[in-house]
Amino acid sequence: MKPLLVLCVVCTLVVLCVSMTAEQKLKNCNDVRAAYSSKGFNVNDVPNKGVNGAPLKVCPQGFSCCTVEMEEKLSQQSHTEIKAPVSRLSTNLQSTFRQRHDHFDKFFRELLKNAELSLHNMFVRTYGMMYVQNAELFKNFFEALTRYYVSGGAAVNLDTMLSDFWADLLERMFRLVNVQYEFSDAYMECVSRHTEQLQPFGDVPRKLRIQLTRAFVAARTFVKGLTLMPDVVNKVSTVSASPSCVRAAMKMLYCPYCSGQVALKPCQNYCLNVLRGCLANQADLDTEWNNFLDAMLSLAERLEGPFNFESVMDPIDVKISEAIMNMQENSMQVSQKVFQGCGQPKPSVAFRSKRSIKDTGFNGRFRPYSPDARPTTAAGTSLDRLTTDVKKKLKHAKKFWSTLPETVCAGERIEAGDECWNGTAKSRYESVVIANGLANQGLNPDVEVDITKPDTVIRSQIAALKEMTSWLKAAHSGNDISVDNDEETSGDEESGSGCDSPPCDDIYFSTPPNPGKPQVPVLAKDRSNGGVASQGGMALALCGLALALLAPHLR
Repeated sequence: MKPLLVLCVVCTLVVLCVSMTAEQKLKNCNDVRAAYSSKGFNVNDVPNKGVNGAPLKVCPQGFSCCTVEMEEKLSQQSHTEIKAPVSRLSTNLQSTFRQRHDHFDKFFRELLKNAELSLHNMFVRTYGMMYVQNAELFKNFFEALTRYYVSGGAAVNLDTMLSDFWADLLERMFRLVNVQYEFSDAYMECVSRHTEQLQPFGDVPRKLRIQLTRAFVAARTFVKGLTLMPDVVNKVSTVSASPSCVRAAMKMLYCPYCSGQVALKPCQNYCLNVLRGCLANQADLDTEWNNFLDAMLSLAERLEGPFNFESVMDPIDVKISEAIMNMQENSMQVSQKVFQGCGQPKPSVAFRSKRSIKDTGFNGRFRPYSPDARPTTAAGTSLDRLTTDVKKKLKHAKKFWSTLPETVCAGERIEAGDECWNGTAKSRYESVVIANGLANQGLNPDVEVDITKPDTVIRSQIAALKEMTSWLKAAHSGNDISVDNDEETSGDEESGSGCDSPPCDDIYFSTPPNPGKPQVPVLAKDRSNGGVASQGGMALALCGLALALLAPHLR
């Protein structure tokens, strides 16, 4: 009996000592006064000694160092402090993807400008004044491409624009290679209507249409996705905390103050339940957020591979030159087909005699294009570098919303183990940690959450992500279904969805054989009409070509 009695006495003394220590702290609220003042509040609000806590609305109502006024101010402070880490994480995420958007957008715009400048410089050297006199055709071509990049099909129907470009180019070239004839507007309309049948430029227009459609749809949709991300983050992160969340935050962060334990930190699981209750609606964003990021990553792969915007735009001057050479090589056949289909034109009064035209070499020199040689001049970088960087950021942003509670309830904000604040005392937190999401919060022991009322702002952002994901998936197949388009930009098989097979990777024009010897187009002798039929939508009243055509007829 004696040992048992001694043990009971010892235990009683320990409890009394602990109780006396806590009571002594409450009687002397100096620690609380210092901590309260460090938060920017008036130290005179804190009583010198503990007071009756019965009037308190949130914290334990025993002997306390807090007044009702203090509790109200600390409640506002807790609201600020629980939002601060979420706001900081959200701001960092917004900044990351705003920067990536700016990098991609600047890069794509500079590629367009560089491609236009490269074509201009090359054609001035190759075709001289005949290009300069028709330069507006190409200027309009690049302006239309830029408008399409910015505004999509609502501003430019890409298929129609490209068809008009080649038809206009054919008309100008056809007049130049048949200067011995007069052509009415009606006759040229007939020529334009048969552009696709004639195929004066070979396969270049078809290939270029497919390449441009895929590359532009992928580029502009990806940039739109990068625009949406910070917008969603901004709207979701500014959703106001509910009164029950503020109450729970106050209880977790500052009720230890009232008991005189200013250094006591919340238990980790306790913090998780509070944050999961406060961020229940945000966690519901996670599924569509992750689906959206997966679609962005998938489209980034397309940008690196078959839909590479840089690989399409950089050699576009060479591609158009190739089209012009094709027309030049087939000029006689093209003219004959036109005369058969549209009728024999009237001779020009400016030409009163004919003579045979000798084969004439054309001076144009075209550099071969190798898809392995990608410049890095646009925006000081390359598409490969940009996509490699953004893919890392996209992967890092996965599960951002569902892991926010774990991210916030870590480090110095919490105390692992048993020596922590469990909401009522310094002890182990015994409650089960509730799963993420609004539907699970009905069982949350620390935050009252109305699971029947989803936040409207967050639901609208879930819908926005879902819609953007559908656009990204369509762009992955070469289609633009975004709402700013009047119709799908690429609805047929060639420019449309058949892009999950190997042919999608074949977007480059192959490098000509013997790249060390650039192909030199040669004018063919017209044995039937004494004229030269050349094709080339290049308003290419090619300086050398025009002179070669005109000289034999001028006496």
